[in-house]
Amino acid sequence: MAKLEAKEIEQRLRSLPGWEYKDNAIHKLFRFKEFMEGIHFINSVAGTAEAMDHHPDISINYTRITFVCTSHDSGGVTERDFKLAQAIEEAYTARSIN
Repeated sequence: MAKLEAKEIEQRLRSLPGWEYKDNAIHKLFRFKEFMEGIHFINSVAGTAEAMDHHPDISINYTRITFVCTSHDSGGVTERDFKLAQAIEEAYTARSIN
């Protein structure tokens, strides 16, 4: 999949509040009240990422979970990263509703 240009990445990020472009990837920090709430959220994203065969880098810092999406095989951010970021957002919204 083709690597997106920085201008296109910045434009697409407008539809993903809280996501930012840095270090050749798109990132977002999610905050939770409890440690296990964040872990459950990661588990909900893991199945989707596996089904997409596109896996984010995930950092856990107690109640702060950071997702980093980039396409290593393409050398940067691609359409796949935006699809994964959108799926992460949907999982977060679903978690908030339940």
